[in-house]
Amino acid sequence: MVNRNIDRETLRELADGGNETAVDRLADLADAAGDLGELSELLDEGSMRAGFLLTRRAAAASDLCELQRISDAGYDEAGSEVDRLLKAPADGHWD
Repeated sequence: MVNRNIDRETLRELADGGNETAVDRLADLADAAGDLGELSELLDEGSMRAGFLLTRRAAAASDLCELQRISDAGYDEAGSEVDRLLKAPADGHWD
């Protein structure tokens, strides 16, 4: 399989036209660059891949407020992560 470098402008044009694969590719590029702003914009545009990537980062940091924001933006798995973290004992075990 040939690995082609497609520029962001082309990906954005395709994404704006409704191409989900281009949206996912933009999300992956933003994640690799650590561009949380772009990931958030993609989530606001309805990208579930961006929601997944943002949720993974926020869950690793136990950032409940960010997880709730992601959930409110439409990525339901972030809400599940909020619930999971809230139900976990604070010190790793229940007294």
